Amino acid sequence: MGNSFKSAQFLMEARLSRAACGSADDCFDLGVAFSCGTSGLPIDLVEAHKWFNLAALRGSRQGQSMRAEIAEEMTAREIAEAQRQARALIASTQARAA
Repeated sequence: MGNSFKSAQFLMEARLSRAACGSADDCFDLGVAFSCGTSGLPIDLVEAHKWFNLAALRGSRQGQSMRAEIAEEMTAREIAEAQRQARALIASTQARAA
């Protein structure tokens, strides 16, 4: 059981790294993981919205759809926080690339 958790944690860390660098699919997968609590992650709709938003910005229609779906379960403040976090991640990624 410990190996399964470590394996899931490694996969999530790798996915976070790829998603931060621009993969719409990885962003979408992280949105799913945070919205459902898969791979050992807690359910976190703000985090899920952030990743679905990033997936949508990178061309994912599924990301657009899921972002809208979970937004129905969130407050305006939570949505604003998710958007702020997405902008911050974009800015930090661009700063590292420069």
